Amino acid sequence: MRISERGQVTIPKKIREQFGLRENTEVEFLVRDGQVVLMPNRKSKQEKVDSIYGKKLFQHSTDELMRLLRS
Repeated sequence: MRISERGQVTIPKKIREQFGLRENTEVEFLVRDGQVVLMPNRKSKQEKVDSIYGKKLFQHSTDELMRLLRS
C-alpha cells in the first residue's frame, strides 16, 4: 500500500468492515510507542459542541448583535 501524492491511503474493505469504519466516519491518528495508530474518533457530537461552547467572546450584547444583523 502506498500513500498518494495528496497523503491519502485506501483502507482495505476487510479492515473497514472488521472495525466498523463506514463512509464519513471521523478518525484520528495517534502516536503510540513510535507507531501511528488510526482510530475512530469516539467523541460524541455533544462533546464536540461542549468543547467549543463559550469560546467566542463578543464585544456587543445580544440585542446589539440582533440589531446589527437586522439592519
